Parts: sequence; structure tokens; C-alpha cells
Amino acid sequence: MEIMPRGGWIEEVRSGYRLIFGTLYPAYYSYKAVKSKDIKEYVKWMMYWIIFALFTTAETFTDIFLCWFPFYYELKIAFVAWLLSPYTKGSSLLYRKFVHPTLSSKEKEIDDCLVQAKDRSYDALVHFGKRGLNVAATAAVMAASKGQGALSERLRSFSMQDLTTIRGDGAPAPSGPPPPGSGRASGKHGQPKMSRSASESAGSSGTS
Repeated sequence: MEIMPRGGWIEEVRSGYRLIFGTLYPAYYSYKAVKSKDIKEYVKWMMYWIIFALFTTAETFTDIFLCWFPFYYELKIAFVAWLLSPYTKGSSLLYRKFVHPTLSSKEKEIDDCLVQAKDRSYDALVHFGKRGLNVAATAAVMAASKGQGALSERLRSFSMQDLTTIRGDGAPAPSGPPPPGSGRASGKHGQPKMSRSASESAGSSGTS
């Protein structure tokens, strides 16, 4: 069994603390606030989630540039505990002092930017969708034309083979001079007929 180094255990403890106290604990109490329909608790946890979302966004960059700072990860854990504590009420304090005034003053500009981003994303989606359909249609037409050309070539080769076979089976007899034996045979059969007709003509003239 592999033993995890000390630094690995520390990272696991930090991640577990952040998961339990920064996410699961507030999520459960948010569920209870929604279930009980307690407006005060609902507003409290909504302010926490807004601050936590901003903290997570900022953390993405600070982990890159400030990770070398001494006790950086311990300070992050302490900050999450400060946000959650019912005594310090850190999330409510940050929201009321900084976040709410800033968002209220920039709300119209933020809404306009979101609407423009939504429209641009929709236009870009439609544009790329049309382009994808055109590419797919062109590819389908090219594939169909190639397949049709190959099929016509195949049919043409089959038809040429069939014509060659038909010509070989039903070819007419060659027209040329008869073989030498056929003329002689016909001459031999025709001589008695000529002599008989000559004798008949002589007998008829003697009787007359």
C-alpha cells in the first residue's frame, strides 16, 4: 500500500474542509431556508452564495499568482470560515458594503452586455449551424455524384459485355463464294436432266 506524502495529506484535508464547510454546509441550510420559507434566512444564504461565487472566480487567478505566498491556503480556509460564521457575518458584510452598491450602479451596463452577448452567441450559433449544414449538403452531393458516376460506369461496362455476348451468339453466316465441292455436285445432278430433255425434244420432232 502506497503511503501518501505529508504534503498530499495536507492538500486532501484542505480540499475536504473546503468541500464540507464551503459548499455542503451552506447548501443544506439553503435547502432548509427554502423549505421553511424564512425570508431572513433565504436572503442570508443568497448573499453568501453571491460572495462565494465571486470568491471562487477570484480564486482561479490568485491560485496562479499567489500560491507562493506563505499560509496562502490556510488564509483561504480562514476566509471561508469568516464568511460562514454567524458572529462575524462576513458574507452579509461584504455584500452590503461592496457587492450590492457596485452591482446596483453597474446593473444597466451589465444587463446590456448580457443581452448583446446573448444575441451574438445566438447569431454565431445560427451562422455556424448554417455553415455546417452547407458543408454537409456539399459533401452529400459530392458523394452522390461520385457514386452515380461509378454506377453509370459499371452499368456501361455490363451493357458492353452483354452486347458482345449477343453479337457472338446470333452472328449471320459469312457471305462469300460457295465451297468448291458444292458447284461440282450441283453440276453432276443437273446433267441427266439436260440429256433427258434433249431426247424428249428429238422424239417429238420424229413423230411429227
